[in-house]
Amino acid sequence: MNHKKTEDKEMWPTWLRKGPMEFASCVIIFIGFLMMLQPFFMVLYTYSFITMLIGTLMFTVVSKFPE
Repeated sequence: MNHKKTEDKEMWPTWLRKGPMEFASCVIIFIGFLMMLQPFFMVLYTYSFITMLIGTLMFTVVSKFPE
């Protein structure tokens, strides 16, 4: 049974594992949040929702990745 877990870890590259990808998706959500709150550029405000949505969807998918 432990053999299966080590096989999964060997198949996935380090950058594609759960921890780094969850961190990246949280950073994307945070960037979208900052884009929404800034008062200077309308273009950033316009794309803030889609940025937050992409980060949220990414987090949902990445949460299924192996450790």
